[in-house]
Amino acid sequence: MSDDAATAIENLSQETRTFSPSSEFVQNAVARPSLYQEAERDRLAFWRSAASLLSWKTPFTETLDWTDAPFARWFADGTLNVAYNCVDRHVESGHGDQAAILAEYEDGTDATYTYAQVKDEISRMANVLTDLGVKTGDRVAIYLPMIPEAAFAMLACARIGAPHSVVFGGFSADALRSRIEDAEARVVITADGQNRRGKQLPLKPAVDEALATGGDSVEKVLVVRRTGGDVEWTEGRDVWWHEAREDASAEHEPVWVEAEHPLFILYTSGTTGNPKGIIHTTGGYLTQAAYTHRNVFDIKPSTDVYWCTADVGWVTGHTYVVYGPMANRTTQVIYEGTPDSPHQGRWWEIVEKHKVSKFYSSPTAIRTAMKWGEDIPAKYDLSSLKLLGSVGEAINPEAWMWYRRVIGGDRCPIVDTWWQTETGAIMISPLPGITATKPGSAQVPLPGIGADVVDESGKPVENGEGGYLVLDKPWPAMLRGIWGDPERFKETYWSRFEGLYFAGDGAKRDEDGDIWLLGRVDDVMNISGHRLSTMEIESALVSHEWVAESAVVGAADETTGQAVVAFVILRGGNEDAIAEAGGEDKVIETLRAHVGKEIGPIAKPKRILVVTELPKTRSGKIMRRLLRDVAENRTVGDTQTLADASVMDLIQEGMSSKG
Repeated sequence: MSDDAATAIENLSQETRTFSPSSEFVQNAVARPSLYQEAERDRLAFWRSAASLLSWKTPFTETLDWTDAPFARWFADGTLNVAYNCVDRHVESGHGDQAAILAEYEDGTDATYTYAQVKDEISRMANVLTDLGVKTGDRVAIYLPMIPEAAFAMLACARIGAPHSVVFGGFSADALRSRIEDAEARVVITADGQNRRGKQLPLKPAVDEALATGGDSVEKVLVVRRTGGDVEWTEGRDVWWHEAREDASAEHEPVWVEAEHPLFILYTSGTTGNPKGIIHTTGGYLTQAAYTHRNVFDIKPSTDVYWCTADVGWVTGHTYVVYGPMANRTTQVIYEGTPDSPHQGRWWEIVEKHKVSKFYSSPTAIRTAMKWGEDIPAKYDLSSLKLLGSVGEAINPEAWMWYRRVIGGDRCPIVDTWWQTETGAIMISPLPGITATKPGSAQVPLPGIGADVVDESGKPVENGEGGYLVLDKPWPAMLRGIWGDPERFKETYWSRFEGLYFAGDGAKRDEDGDIWLLGRVDDVMNISGHRLSTMEIESALVSHEWVAESAVVGAADETTGQAVVAFVILRGGNEDAIAEAGGEDKVIETLRAHVGKEIGPIAKPKRILVVTELPKTRSGKIMRRLLRDVAENRTVGDTQTLADASVMDLIQEGMSSKG
């Protein structure tokens, strides 16, 4: 190992299991092995070909302009409209009666919208937005629950060329206000309230509060009636969608925009200070969204029922709920509620009801289902499933194996996808029907994508070594900047390694050259001079049959610089085995020894705390900085972004009672 490589992240855990797709899957797969050769032979010709998945009003003649790097221009002289590509063209080709959205609401009611009905709805909303003064180029803020109207709002904005800024419905009035102000939104689309875990929670009051303290650019608020709850009303500003819809025409001519016209701004979650508005444009973004959705999820539009469980408030909901699936004429489920309401089998009940064939969710959700026990999904017929996907953070091997066995019946390929808000679409993933998958590895860059793992000096690491994940070639769906702050864009993503995009993820290459994500480099600990990834230790802990979920942090230590501190949630159903082992102290001893055996003595946690919950954001990400505060006996920092702030009180009590 070179001196430079020695300062990178160490490769500790080993995983040797592989799973080849069935011969039937291979035979019928959408993605062909030749895609890799085509992209290798002529990358730009490959992306030109991928762009043919879309309908262009004016065909482009230039594929990529990279002269002003890191600001890319893809297909820049072509014109198109995203809503036309996602809806109108399917109706024109005779598929208007195909179900586009199978809406499932938390209270058990449902609704189906065909592509023809979606076309009418988004045309009406586009006409209403135009009547409210929205013009091409104006920004619109969307603050809605996970209901079909959220997709309609996004597509209506796209139809008139008004970039949207979707703000997750769980964010506070302050978070909403800062995003409205940064984008200078002209209109806000919201709802009176939302259903969540059996309760009707108000939504519009947050908009009222945000606009009472700022957001002076907003002229109108369009309100969807969802719960029927009482709302404060500002005459002249607030407009009911159901009333405006009655008089709106279902005819609307899409606005044809240049490929580099901004489609949306999406603010990265967990921001401090000024929010960071990631800009995505039209032609390149939709090309990669459609191409990756079609090939990674093996989409057959006439037969598949697809379900991505993400909320539209996150980038996954943009690319793999609205834009990619609808560009590919997919029938998909949209679900308003949470996985455990009204019961813990709700997701699997929906899979059975709609015969879902492609299912895409997060490791957090999968580990939560593991914690609840496999007897719950066992009650439902999941035989319709043909492929499973994972997104959000790297999935640990044991959760991957549980997902494959319990949900996928040991027959479904799993696509473990790596990408970010900034990349716009999937960058690294197995291709089903081609790749022999490995539990916990995103494996290889997709055809047409350039990714590498480098050491501190920016040199590629050898197989078997760890380092920093970078992207070394421009890609169509890449962010085009940070809204209003081009210098911050260059400083944030392009300054660490010359000519390379780096957004903060550690990774390793295994002996086969496959890529394994190791989490944010902020989550790397320095133990006695060894740089260890928290994720590998978490994976080792969860590989023990007693553990459902874990979070690991490095806490300051006088002897070793930092010490490993682990927080674990135990799986249900193991109470007898744990009691037999000798209680909680023996559990901790057993788990420390298990990590030592799986990884090595250097990785053994100095302390392990058994907890009932972990601090998570509303998108399901574990807030390790708060756990670090607890482990180092500091005042716990800002808990505003947590889904449940009371979790931290319980953890602190547990920590102090254990000394």
